[in-house]
Amino acid sequence: MKTLADTPLSVLDLATYPQGGTIAHAFQTSRELAQGAERWGYNRYWVAEHHNLEGVASAATVVLMGYIADHTRTIRIGSGGIMLPNHAPLVVAEQIGTLESLHPGRIDLGLGRAPGTDPLTMRALRRGLHGEEFDVQVAELLSYFEPERPGQAVRAIPGAGIEVPVWILGSSLWSAHFAAAIGRPYAFASHFAPGDLLEALAIYRAEFKPSKQLAAPYVMVGVPALAAETDAKAEFLATSMYQRFLGIIRNNRTALPPPVENMDSVWSPGERLAVAERMALMVVGGPERVAANLQQIIDATQADELIIASDAYTREDRLRSYEIIARIKGSDSNIRDRESPQA
Repeated sequence: MKTLADTPLSVLDLATYPQGGTIAHAFQTSRELAQGAERWGYNRYWVAEHHNLEGVASAATVVLMGYIADHTRTIRIGSGGIMLPNHAPLVVAEQIGTLESLHPGRIDLGLGRAPGTDPLTMRALRRGLHGEEFDVQVAELLSYFEPERPGQAVRAIPGAGIEVPVWILGSSLWSAHFAAAIGRPYAFASHFAPGDLLEALAIYRAEFKPSKQLAAPYVMVGVPALAAETDAKAEFLATSMYQRFLGIIRNNRTALPPPVENMDSVWSPGERLAVAERMALMVVGGPERVAANLQQIIDATQADELIIASDAYTREDRLRSYEIIARIKGSDSNIRDRESPQA
């Protein structure tokens, strides 16, 4: 039986900033969160690619990964993910090759096929790209990481010959089939689209083909969460996350709003159900409730790892949420008392 104590936890960061905040504030928070995550024992710190979204500053994903890696020492740094159709595979190979050369053994590459934005911005991002199928793009990208061959005309310098874990990200059944077919670890975006989670995991495990990179299936499940000292405080702080998802449903996306005492004054009954559907895995509460709910997710999914997406209106509450979750998992014995390099 898998337990929370034995399950690695990781951080998913969108470099968010609250209403009235700044992009500089977002990057400072990401740095402090990554340094805290390293001390608290998190396994990896992933940054998600999004474009033209108010309140989200993670558009230049690889640049932000480098910034975070420069200000930490041991925690793995990755993309959760890079939306490959927005980029030339050679450029991604060179960028990740650069990061891995600067920070050996610490870089993950998570790949997704969604645009990470609206259709108009997608067209701006992909101007001049040929629009190959995702599986073709992934195959090309992986080829650049292979050892250089004699007479090879196009090479990733840096990039050729490096060994970086490549993950497939998804929120659909297609991604499960694909990750299984190429024998790569699979991360499911259930922090915002949990509907196909269990079926996708079943497909991935049933169809998994071992590869030289991965002998057995490995699954990481996205979990939206907000932890605080008490259930009541956590429920209050979580209303900021609910309002952000409500904005997505209303097509009125804004930076993270302040928490409110009563969400019923903000959403309609139908909107409440729509948000609940998108956030079905949401874990909110004090330490005991959060521990129980995370264990329920592990029991249901048999996840090998959980990646936590936690946000709050203030930097202090956001960092505190991640710290509480880490202490729930391992108590003080797993909290690593090491200092991260400062800015």
